[in-house]
Amino acid sequence: GQIRMDNLHLDETAKELRQMLAQGKVLGEKYHVTVTNPPYAGSSNLSIKVNNYLKKNYPDSKADLFAVFIERCGHLIIENGYQAMITQHSWMFLSSFEKLRKKMIQNEIINMVHLGARAFEEIGGEVVQTTAFVQCISHIRRYKGTYCRLIEPTSQQGKENMFLGGGSRYVAVQDNFEKIPGTPISYWVTNILYSIFSNQLLFDFTISDGQNVTGDNTKFVREFWEVENLNIGIDKKWLFYAKGGGYRKWYGNISEVVDWSKESRDFYRKDKICRIIPEYLWYKVGITWSLISNNPSFRLLPLDATFDKGGSSVFLKDDTDLNYIIGILNSNLFAYIQKIVNPTINIQVKDVRIMPFIQREKENVNNLVKVCFQYSRADWDSYETSWDFSVHPLVKTANSQLNDNKLTTIADHYQLWSSECEQRFNELKANEEELNRIFIDIYGLQDELTPDVADKDITIHRIFDSKEDVPESMKGSAYIRTKKDEIVSLLSYFIGCMFGRYSLDTEGLAYAGGEWDDTKYKRFKPDVDNIIPITDEEYLEDDIITRLCTWLKVVYGEENLEVNLDFIAEALGNKGNTSREIIRNYFLNDFFKDHCQTYSVTGSGKRPIYWL
Repeated sequence: GQIRMDNLHLDETAKELRQMLAQGKVLGEKYHVTVTNPPYAGSSNLSIKVNNYLKKNYPDSKADLFAVFIERCGHLIIENGYQAMITQHSWMFLSSFEKLRKKMIQNEIINMVHLGARAFEEIGGEVVQTTAFVQCISHIRRYKGTYCRLIEPTSQQGKENMFLGGGSRYVAVQDNFEKIPGTPISYWVTNILYSIFSNQLLFDFTISDGQNVTGDNTKFVREFWEVENLNIGIDKKWLFYAKGGGYRKWYGNISEVVDWSKESRDFYRKDKICRIIPEYLWYKVGITWSLISNNPSFRLLPLDATFDKGGSSVFLKDDTDLNYIIGILNSNLFAYIQKIVNPTINIQVKDVRIMPFIQREKENVNNLVKVCFQYSRADWDSYETSWDFSVHPLVKTANSQLNDNKLTTIADHYQLWSSECEQRFNELKANEEELNRIFIDIYGLQDELTPDVADKDITIHRIFDSKEDVPESMKGSAYIRTKKDEIVSLLSYFIGCMFGRYSLDTEGLAYAGGEWDDTKYKRFKPDVDNIIPITDEEYLEDDIITRLCTWLKVVYGEENLEVNLDFIAEALGNKGNTSREIIRNYFLNDFFKDHCQTYSVTGSGKRPIYWL
């Protein structure tokens, strides 16, 4: 027809409308089968418009687009039709999908291949963990589905071989899933374990009431060595701040401080993106852990600390339960149950609090856990990135023998320290295995668990002369140190003595801001101008090697100077013709790099104390 202003582009519009109608017809029909690999997109990666639509129409699955597709595909199936999908496995466990799970188990999961991580060669890491399942849109009471668990192999080929080999098959009664709080798809669980959940849960013994969110950690959070030490603590500007950290049990992983001044606390209360825990939980002992972790590990939250979402925490209704509960949480038993309620890498507060709680042999457990705390704290406080670091271990053993006039070499003190660490490691391992045995017996899981703890899962340090001496059982551990590491840390302590941060006459921090007190330094005086020359030759009378020799004479005796220099040089392994030359090259080329590595923060980079 004739083109007028009111029908311009009408043909194109009609074409688009016909396409939309055809699409609507497809989406409105019912099918015998739907099959899909849906898109993965969390709510934070979607537009406001899409998120608002999902909240309104798919409130039970809105946390991720793949879960919305699970729900939507179910709508497209006729009764007794089949839905086949491969998705992320998080819908099976996370609390954000609990309502979706309860909907899904109203229909029957016919079978599932639980793939876990690394199911596809082109996708590495632990983040993408998948499952493939077939669901029938029908409901039969006590229906038994078939499940294949392939999460253990760490490669695509390994999973394929296990599947084709016919192993790792489970037949599960779907109605049993509701026996565990949160209704996880726990197809591999035994009847004994289901019965354990009839006991009281940690919900009844713990408190969780929010978390702190500063809204801007770069502004409000520091490492403790970045602020004056006199301003840290209860009723001071800065309070210690648990933010998670690496795999470590019992004690440690707290080096950050948060601005806890009245002005900042008022800001946390008022700002719309900030949060602050209620006052009744301030300065209260608790249990903290890392929100994101492949392997859960629980630590003491001290009185003088608080926490953020990265360092999730719970408190006790009765503090006398603290040792017993942290003992359970650090046991093989909890790790086993955790993989049932949530085998993802996000360990949420709810996942911890739904642990079944049976309390027996409390005195025995408390005594074992006390010793575990002591060993872990002694290890943590042996390194200068601990707030409670007092003196370097190789200097401490030397100081302890001064009154007996038995000054020995650094090599002797290294052997003493290495043996002490080895003994502590072995005793902590024995304690942890004894705790595992007690809890396995209490919960009646002798047929499912052993009390053994792998060497690499003991989270205090062992010292080896070199990396070549590290046994296979320790491979993968973050708690391996070598002779070189100990000598590097000794030299770091020496630098601290030269600057006055440490003193041979005072334990702990002698100076970290505030007023200078010259009376703290008797045996070895810090550098007057606070500048330590490092040169490629001995030009200046107060250069770093001259000062090191003076310091070594004071600590270990003048008669041991040369043998101690030789030991340091041999451990460092740097280039040079003499011990002094090797040590000088270390300070010239490597010290500041090592210093920045020691005083660094994951995700935040270097936080050095001294400057090159």
